[in-house]
Parts: sequence; C-alpha cells; structure tokens
Amino acid sequence: MSGATQAWTHTTVLLDEAVQALVQADDGLYVDGTFGRGGHARAILARLSPQGRLVAFDKDPQAIEAGTLLQDARLRLVHASFAQMRPALQALGIAQVQGVLLDLGVSSPQLDDPSRGFSFRFDAPLDMRMDTTRGETAADFLARADERQLTQVIRDYGEERFAVQVAKALVARRQGGAAIRTTGELAQVVAGAVKTREPGQNPATRTFQALRIHVNAELEELEQGLNAALDLLAPAGRLAVISFHSLEDRIVKRFIARESRDEPDRRAPFAPPRPTRLRALARIRPGAAEVAANPRARSAVLRVAERTDALPAAAHAGA
Repeated sequence: MSGATQAWTHTTVLLDEAVQALVQADDGLYVDGTFGRGGHARAILARLSPQGRLVAFDKDPQAIEAGTLLQDARLRLVHASFAQMRPALQALGIAQVQGVLLDLGVSSPQLDDPSRGFSFRFDAPLDMRMDTTRGETAADFLARADERQLTQVIRDYGEERFAVQVAKALVARRQGGAAIRTTGELAQVVAGAVKTREPGQNPATRTFQALRIHVNAELEELEQGLNAALDLLAPAGRLAVISFHSLEDRIVKRFIARESRDEPDRRAPFAPPRPTRLRALARIRPGAAEVAANPRARSAVLRVAERTDALPAAAHAGA
C-alpha cells in the first residue's frame, strides 16, 4: 500500500504562526520547501488570492504522491530537495519569490511507517532515506563505514557522548559476521553500548538521529537551502524555518545572524562592507496547548527573517 493512501497522519507544528509570518502578500509567489503531507501548504493556499502561487518541494516520493490529491491550480509540486530550489525554480521561469518556508527534520508519516526504517519502535529494514529512489540506506552505510567514520557521524550528528563505544560495538558486530540490517538489531547493539541513558529516552535515540541526518545529508542541504532561499527572496520577502533539534537551529540562527550584519570583505579591506541582506524578526516556540496536544512539537523553534533592500554603495560610504 502506498504512503498516499495509508493512514499515516501528521500534525503540522506551528501552523498558524509560520503561515502568518510567511505570507505578507496574498497575490505573491511562495515556496514550501518541505511539503510533507501538505499541512503548511494548505494553510498557505487558504491565505492566497486566485493570483497567488505556491511551489512545494519534497524529496520523499510518498509525500509527492500524497500531494497529487490536493487539487489546486495555484500549486506546483516538485520532487526534489529544497537544496535544489534555485535551479528548479529557474527552470520554471521563476527568479524571485515572496517567501520560503522550511519545516525541517523527519515527518510523522515517515516515523510511523515501519517500512521507512526511521524508528526503533518497530523492527523493520534499516533504510532511513527520505528519498527512497536514490542513495545509500543506513544499513548500507553501517556495512561499509569504519570505526572512525561511525564515531564521527554519531558524535557530530547525534551529540552522543558514547559515540566511541557505539562505533566499536557496531564494528564488532559486523566483524562477527552479523551485519545490521534492521532497526531492532541496531537498537539492541546501541543499548548494549550506551551505559547511561537520559530519563524517558531510548538509548538508541541519538544514534538513530545521527544516521538519519547523515544518510540524508540534512545539515549540508540545510546550508544550501538557506543560501538558495536568500538569493531567491524579493525585497521584504520572508524566510521562515522550523527546526527540531539544536544542530539545525544553530545553523539557522547563525545564518540569519551572519546575513543580518554588515560584513567587510577581508580580501579587500578598504572596500565598502557587504550590506545586510536579512533582518531577524522573530523566534517563536509552541505554546503549552500545542505541546500538550502534540508532544513532538515540544522541541520546535520557528525563526523568521525578512529580506532587506541592499543599500547603495554611496550610502555606505557616507554612513
């Protein structure tokens, strides 16, 4: 049964806050970089006039299939990562947009579908790819990575303090002739290597997060997507990004901060500084009612920024 017809549900996080921050002109052209099951997209379309348009990206083919059920002439679906939004939009003849929304991380349908291999709640093939049509699965990576690579991924992407021990256990398991192919096998090995655990958290949580981020190149794609969004935003256009863990939020926070200040070119110290391109507007967390209704929202952070007009060089020189 396909993901479009299976009964996986998804509760969109910070729905009203994100859409209200994003849509400033009802006849504008907007980008939803992470269509998922269309929660944000439907809300954006509801705010747009008949002249407004929305281009939605997702690299998960099941998400795109689900999106075909949303019949709206103002919507264009693109099966691609938001990191590729710039060339994809250029191919559609689009040079500027009024807003870009990114809702990062894994969606509830991906977590709740055992066949996707994202969760240790089910014993299933260890896949973890958001785009199941290409790339290396988590099981394939574990079958080839050496101890150094495994340690680096688990430490850097999972912030796991027992990364060395987990990596050693994974390599020992493989060398013993029992390659890890399922989520249950992975969770079992990690549980034996992690000596202490955080209250209420499965010991495999951080390792699963690390492998998912690595397999999908999530942090690299986030950097690329932020830069692409900034280049595409029209003056006064909005960037809205929802992140769910500190690694993502740190990248978004630093990006907005960097683009919100004048920065001299160190290669040309006497040249005017590069003008600011963004203005930070808001940092929003879910309210208590939303967290109570949807526990997965508890770690969400929405950051909003606005594209600023570049000041003429003469204005900088005379400042």
